[in-house]
Amino acid sequence: MRNLSGHVLDHHDDAAAKAVVYLKNTKTLAVKTYISDPDGTYRFPALSPNVDYEIYAEMDGARSDIKRSALSIRRANVNLSLHIKQGK
Repeated sequence: MRNLSGHVLDHHDDAAAKAVVYLKNTKTLAVKTYISDPDGTYRFPALSPNVDYEIYAEMDGARSDIKRSALSIRRANVNLSLHIKQGK
């Protein structure tokens, strides 16, 4: 099993607390969510290996870019930072 974690940052690179992080399994299309912690961290433990996931964060109507993470790599723990773009 693999673990995916990281930080959600706002457009000032400050921790984004209470951002909603979406993780989509591209094989099954199942979506999991996580509300970022006060320090901006999120975590998705025990993910299936050999599956690609798409992940992004939203907060106050703004969102980060969608990142694609292949957890088929040999590392058990993958860390990705998500940067929420400035709202319009």
